Amino acid sequence: MMETRVEKTIEKRSKGYNCAQAVACTYCDMVGLDEETMFKLTEAFGLGMGNMEGTCGAVTGACVLAGLMRSSGNLERPDSKAHTYKLSGEIAQQFEEQNGSLICKELKGVETGRMLRSCADCVRDAAALAEQILFRDK
Repeated sequence: MMETRVEKTIEKRSKGYNCAQAVACTYCDMVGLDEETMFKLTEAFGLGMGNMEGTCGAVTGACVLAGLMRSSGNLERPDSKAHTYKLSGEIAQQFEEQNGSLICKELKGVETGRMLRSCADCVRDAAALAEQILFRDK
C-alpha cells in the first residue's frame, strides 16, 4: 500500500493551486504526467469549472487521474472507456454520499447559506477516494 499523500494536496492548495490541480498534481507521477502539464490540463476545472455551477474541482481532478491511469490510449479503437467510467463513477458516487452533493456551489452553500463541506475538506475527500479507488494496489 502506498503512503498517503492526502495532506500534500492541501499544501498545493495553500500555494494557490485550485482544487482540481491540488488533487491531480499530487498524483501526476503515478499516471505518467509531469506536474506542469497536469497543472495546465486541470486549470479550467477549478471553482466548479469556473463558475461554481459544475462538479467540484477536486472530484474532477480525481476523475482526470482515472482517465490517465486506465485509458488504453487506443485511438483507432477506443476500448477502455467502460472501465474508466466505472472508476470515475465510483469516485463521484462515494464523494456525493459522503458530502451530500457533487456541485461546487451546493457544497459551499452559496444559495442556502449552509456549507456542506469546505474546499480543503473536498480536496482531502477526493484525494482519499483517488487513493482508495485508483491506487489501492500501489
